[in-house]
Amino acid sequence: MNMSPLRQISKPLPAAFVVLAVAAVTLAGAWTLQSLGVEPCELCLKQRFAYYAALPLATAAIFLSRNAQTMAARVLLAVLMVIFFGNAILGAYHAGVEWRFWPGPTDCSGDFVKPASMEDFRKQLQNIHVVRCDEVSLRILGLSLAGWNFLLSSGLAALAGLGAQAPQNYFKDRRSCRREPR
Repeated sequence: MNMSPLRQISKPLPAAFVVLAVAAVTLAGAWTLQSLGVEPCELCLKQRFAYYAALPLATAAIFLSRNAQTMAARVLLAVLMVIFFGNAILGAYHAGVEWRFWPGPTDCSGDFVKPASMEDFRKQLQNIHVVRCDEVSLRILGLSLAGWNFLLSSGLAALAGLGAQAPQNYFKDRRSCRREPR
């Protein structure tokens, strides 16, 4: 039976594999950029939490799918859907901060306080290093990393949601499997 790619990937096992692979590649890319000198801001670091959570959750969903625990795998995929939906909202918020649509958190995008003297300025330079959330450190094809995170998280949320859906005949098949009392 030849199935469409969308129908094939909407099963728990392939959906969990794709979520795991994309999360791992995304984190590897973030760490590579960081090692090359692109420093993440506080919001960037918070946006990584969804990808960190996806690694064990998607791995568990794969394990459960392979061991005939499909409904448990679907529950984990539903959890991943919620996590990535929340992360997409955080990515959109961060992109809005970068585009100056709204103010960001004061700890990484607040006003700069001009030091009173040169000595105060030197002390500030030695004591703090804040990567600002409202300044884009890197754009790829016109989108900041926060914008890319919004797109990736939205896609992963949709994919996890597809994988979490029970087949249309699941509940009907369950009722037909029940034994009639004698």
